[in-house]
Amino acid sequence: MPIPHARSAVPVDAFRQRFSATRRGARLARLLAAHQLAEWGLPHGTEAHDTAVLVVAELAANAVLHGRVPGRDFALSLLRDETRGTLRIEVTDTHPAFPVRGTPAPEEDAGRGLLLVEALATDWGVQGRPGPGKTVWALCPLPQGARLGLRLGSEAREGFRPAAGPA
Repeated sequence: MPIPHARSAVPVDAFRQRFSATRRGARLARLLAAHQLAEWGLPHGTEAHDTAVLVVAELAANAVLHGRVPGRDFALSLLRDETRGTLRIEVTDTHPAFPVRGTPAPEEDAGRGLLLVEALATDWGVQGRPGPGKTVWALCPLPQGARLGLRLGSEAREGFRPAAGPA
């Protein structure tokens, strides 16, 4: 007889996963980030969810296109801080070169990823790490007053919030 899946009463504050440094790995990072955010109570289609997923997509694409070292993966971390109201997105790769935010000409097809991250995130940056490579991070705001840690259905999208439990 299968054991039913029980949900922890304590919200998970971090999600970490390694991915192959391929276009498929970047797509999977985006999809799993979207799923994790929905599990944390940020439904698909909300501004906070869609902003964070777009930032993940851009940082993962950069790790695959510019930070790829053959035979090495990249890592995605989502770190939720409800007290500060932020979601920290980190993408780590093993390429030693730090990204540079450019200003592409209007006719150029590429080079706008970090400009997009800068426009969507409240802050972003790059830090070195032990061993080869770097971590590119971005902070995205979490909605104020949202009860994260619970998976909320259509009621949440319509403004319903469960009553607070006993104090």
